[in-house]
Amino acid sequence: MPFQLPRKTTCRAGVLSDTHGHLPQAVVNQLRDVDLIIHAGDIDTPDILPVLARIAPVVAVQGNMDRGKWTSGLSMTETTRAGGKWIHVLHDLNNLDLVPEAAGFSVVVSGHTHRPHLSHRSGVMYLNPGSATHPRRPFPASLAILEIREESVDARFIDLERQCALAALF
Repeated sequence: MPFQLPRKTTCRAGVLSDTHGHLPQAVVNQLRDVDLIIHAGDIDTPDILPVLARIAPVVAVQGNMDRGKWTSGLSMTETTRAGGKWIHVLHDLNNLDLVPEAAGFSVVVSGHTHRPHLSHRSGVMYLNPGSATHPRRPFPASLAILEIREESVDARFIDLERQCALAALF
């Protein structure tokens, strides 16, 4: 059964990926006021998820670097409903094995590339928040914030090195 936030018409979700065993204070600071946290894999250590869960409910998937007994509770994909929108989460977008618009998803969240990316195809938002700790240059360490409403979904990237929005990159 997919995770669903209590019935709300709006939701603010923090989206991160590729933390690779680290959770900088800058990440925690940016997630303080979110209703939901989505982690798109490569967590690398079981210590990260409990810290995030103290901030907000967490939906997380297993990445290619997530190994060991602690990952037994992590699926390769997750589906969640927030702010009236369905969100599909996986680590590597190349492993997407469904047609998001046919499945009724508004957003597909992925990680793996360590590069922030935002695009729209067939009415679906594709969001990669980049890496919160190991970015691929020229991009900074980043995460994304989704503002989800029944009528729309907006995304903005946060440059964790400067603690400011990255709108100019996209």
